[in-house]
Amino acid sequence: MPPSRDLLRMTDAVLLPGFAGHTPPEWLRRRLSDGLAGVVLFSRNIADPEQVARLTAALRAENPHVLVGTDEETGEVTRLEVATGSSRPGGYALGVVDDPALTEELARDLGLDLAAVGIGIDFAPSADVNSNPRNPVIGLRAFGADPELVARHTRAFIRGLQSAGVAACAKHFPGHGDASVDSHHGVPVVADGGIEQALRPFRAAIAEGVRAVMTGHLLVPSYDPHLPATLSPKVLTGLLREELGFDGVIVTDGIEMTSVSGPYGIGGAAARAIAAGADAICVGGESYDEATIDAMRDAILAAVTEGLLPEERLADAARRVRELALWTTSPGSTDGAGGTAGATRAGGGIGLVAARRALRVTRRASPPVLPLTDAPHVVELAPETHMAIDKATPWGVAAPLAELLPGTTATRFAAGQATGAAIEDLLARITGRGLVLVVRDAHRHPWQAEALRHLLSARPDAVVVEMGLPHRADLGAVHIATYGAARVCGQAAAEVIAGTPIT
Repeated sequence: MPPSRDLLRMTDAVLLPGFAGHTPPEWLRRRLSDGLAGVVLFSRNIADPEQVARLTAALRAENPHVLVGTDEETGEVTRLEVATGSSRPGGYALGVVDDPALTEELARDLGLDLAAVGIGIDFAPSADVNSNPRNPVIGLRAFGADPELVARHTRAFIRGLQSAGVAACAKHFPGHGDASVDSHHGVPVVADGGIEQALRPFRAAIAEGVRAVMTGHLLVPSYDPHLPATLSPKVLTGLLREELGFDGVIVTDGIEMTSVSGPYGIGGAAARAIAAGADAICVGGESYDEATIDAMRDAILAAVTEGLLPEERLADAARRVRELALWTTSPGSTDGAGGTAGATRAGGGIGLVAARRALRVTRRASPPVLPLTDAPHVVELAPETHMAIDKATPWGVAAPLAELLPGTTATRFAAGQATGAAIEDLLARITGRGLVLVVRDAHRHPWQAEALRHLLSARPDAVVVEMGLPHRADLGAVHIATYGAARVCGQAAAEVIAGTPIT
């Protein structure tokens, strides 16, 4: 017997797929009108705010209560501003400033931008405690390494975002910060001794009334030694629902990620996640065609038929997603006083204010090297980034510095390019000019550390700008830590180097 229409609609009602292009494809329009829960927007779907507003209006023409989500964390992980770099620093810079009122104001400013273009849920903030400085995928996305600091800024970010009518989604439960493996490629293991610290920001998020929590594809042996959190009833139902008391929507991280789809396929992982307690299945990455969605739906239906997934659990998941979608599309929906979706923005420069406040400058030279008065040469050492960061997102100091000091020139080295010969050739060409060296997580990339050593041995007068997590502040005549690679972080550093603000 074929599945009933109600069962088919319930299955579609828990899926949040990505898609290709700046307009909805025909298959997506059809599925939305037939009950698909919503969509996730990636950089590939975004050109500018006006285009995004047209896109979300087209989606709502098919389903007035479609749930539209995106990963707009600010900082390095940006979708709306992928073409220019983010106008707001990321979590770590906000943690360095440690002003929860600033974090709340910035998140509200972000929420107003998202609401204005029709996005109802933001997969942010990262509530991870970045307790492992060599973490390959969290780093600057976290507010910091101290659980209490992360907890208070998680709460502030949620307050700000939800006051603008956009649902916040704390991630990556139960905490990705102590990992040394990127869950896009493998299964990180959360050490038993660190689980309580990792959970503290999520407890705070729940107390703040966060509308959604995103699962991490993490193994937590103290709760379940066999299944990653996304697929574990002990973690999602036992820990998150029952022990922590979360009653909102549980969203999975990208179900296509190898750490969960590898053993079961995308469809099998989706069915197991719903059975474990998840409510909405996020599928993005490169898996964004209708065949993928059909395979997921078929796997979920088969799991119901075979008894792996009780129909009541599926119905409960569909209900939670529907209620969240209704909240995000209700006129004037907010959590807290003041602010409605689409309200006029009142502080567009808050991101630059935050980036300036986050800067930490260590001067070691006498007489002072800064400010530079003549156009320098900038060397940017560009590491390979993880999959959450769009590789096309611009970063660095050279572009904003050229606005302040016309004639500034630049060289960018990727891994394998900063050879001894290449560095010697460069040094010979810039004799007599000021030198600015820009790195990004140099402590995690030995090639950057070696290139930096080579350059500083010849030019100890150089200015070093670290746009990742700073490991040493004793490098160069001046060391500038930005705690982020957002556009405004580079701008703030350039202002210090030139001794004048960009207006």
